[in-house]
Amino acid sequence: MSSDISERVRVLLTTTGASADLGRYFGVDEAKGDPPAFTGSRFEHLDGGGDRADVVDVITAADLIAVQTLSIKVPASAALALLEGRVAEELSVLLAQIPADLDMADADPALLEPGSPADRAWRLIRGQKGLGWVTAGKLLARKRPRLLPVYDQVVRCAVGHPESFWSSLRAALAADGGALHKELLSLRDGVGVPKTVSALRVCDVVLWMSHAAKHRERDCGDVRA
Repeated sequence: MSSDISERVRVLLTTTGASADLGRYFGVDEAKGDPPAFTGSRFEHLDGGGDRADVVDVITAADLIAVQTLSIKVPASAALALLEGRVAEELSVLLAQIPADLDMADADPALLEPGSPADRAWRLIRGQKGLGWVTAGKLLARKRPRLLPVYDQVVRCAVGHPESFWSSLRAALAADGGALHKELLSLRDGVGVPKTVSALRVCDVVLWMSHAAKHRERDCGDVRA
């Protein structure tokens, strides 16, 4: 399955639209001060980022606003649970066990396997009332943008519904000496997207932009977060 994801991403990277889509999403050619065409372009940068040193192991209000830029709504009760109290404390303990300075391409597979701190954090978030697998993944991507990917129904459809997206994507990025990881960074740099945008996020945006319109037109599947 990892080879399938690798081939799908590589095909998209070589299309003439990939660079334009990435630049358009991140507003590379927009005048300074203009509102972003895609609010998700602010996801990783809002309030200095979710992996900022002083907040790297806690969920903050800025993190909850950041996921809203990716069309996510967090119910008030779930937001309070993530910000304070027992759930927030448990999540902070798990986040402290997930590397913040590691790229997925360089990660040991065990870091992403069932039962790992990342998997347990994902399950803890998903277990809050009103939250689902997409929201859990996006919150973790905000906290660990180099290691954990944004993943939603559009991207899942674009890559063929892999059984384990994290493991499959890690294998694809690590293969051949990290060739795909390097290609994603090369595309980012060639377009002029800030270097603070991870290879994972470039991959997500390229996949999402390539399939979002078709996904809506075809009604590919569940659109809940």
